[in-house]
Amino acid sequence: MRIADMDWRMVEDWVRHDDRCVLPLGGTEQHAGLSLATGAILAERIAVEAAEPLSIPVFPVIPFGLSPAFSGFPGTVSLRVATYAALIRDVLDSLKGSGFRRILIVSGHGGNQPAASIAREWMMDHADARVRFHAWQCAPLTAAAVRRIDPNSFHASWVDNYPWTRLADRPPQEGKKAEVDADRLHTLPPFEVRLLLEDGSAGGRYQRDDAEMLELWNVAVRETRALLEDW
Repeated sequence: MRIADMDWRMVEDWVRHDDRCVLPLGGTEQHAGLSLATGAILAERIAVEAAEPLSIPVFPVIPFGLSPAFSGFPGTVSLRVATYAALIRDVLDSLKGSGFRRILIVSGHGGNQPAASIAREWMMDHADARVRFHAWQCAPLTAAAVRRIDPNSFHASWVDNYPWTRLADRPPQEGKKAEVDADRLHTLPPFEVRLLLEDGSAGGRYQRDDAEMLELWNVAVRETRALLEDW
């Protein structure tokens, strides 16, 4: 259940019998011809669909993360690491203050990986709480499904291209782009990253059949839900 559909009394009633909740982490950055909010859209949607049958509260996605390499693309929002660490800790403090003791973080942006270390550090100060960090696209079953469909999956390629991350007024991108040198990409300043990526994709096919995407999505939802069910 989305927190947006609850009031404070409903939360108070919930934590009397269950202390689980979900916190999605996203990003706002270039994804070629897809929505700038792709990372946020996917993280929140996977969290909501995974938690819905269990009625576990899902908080609104944090839409901004760590995206310094892509800051040369207009619309990208990137936080400083110190800002991000403080933000995650403050949110975890608030969730615990509301009575949540088991918090599943669902991340939809690779740059947010430091949140896993921040959560572990936070738990050192809160021995009565537990946080799991789940980068859903990198999780074992989902990653295996990606490899079965097409192992050439890179940033802003087909693996991010769902009906709900496309733009209604943009024609779908077709074809395939040569893979960008990732090692080189990670050493460049933002303006050179933009020159290297051109349209923003790091390579691979832009789009695959929606039936394949739905198959992949269902694996990801089930894998995420399992983390909540066995907790």
